[in-house]
Amino acid sequence: MFNSIIDLLILFSSAFLAATILPAQSEAVLASLHLTGEYSPILLVLIATLGNVLGSILNWLMGRYILFFQDKKWFPVKKESLSKAEKLYKKFGIWTLLFAWVPIIGDPMTVVAGVFRTNILIFIMLVTIGKMGRYIAIVALL
Repeated sequence: MFNSIIDLLILFSSAFLAATILPAQSEAVLASLHLTGEYSPILLVLIATLGNVLGSILNWLMGRYILFFQDKKWFPVKKESLSKAEKLYKKFGIWTLLFAWVPIIGDPMTVVAGVFRTNILIFIMLVTIGKMGRYIAIVALL
């Protein structure tokens, strides 16, 4: 039981960190836990999605409230990535959030959504659909 809780916390944490600008790999953790056969695939998808969406909400908050620090060395989003994400967001609008799971451009897009003050409920809905869809696909392919 205790190991199960630890495993699920590791999944949640890796998914949360993977959604931020920090390097993390939630897919590998999800796949390894799923392949053990000890956990419900639905539970794994829900926990990974929750962690990943909460990490994206942190990015949205960064964009919404602390973007004026973007020129600081410690700021976690590279100017080039932010610029690419901003161009995509301006061109395709909120629908880009369905692709917030895409490596390299997905995380900066969630920051840009905060910069443009995207409605948080719409943000959460679109990001959740995209991120949950990716985790469902991973589990289904295994």
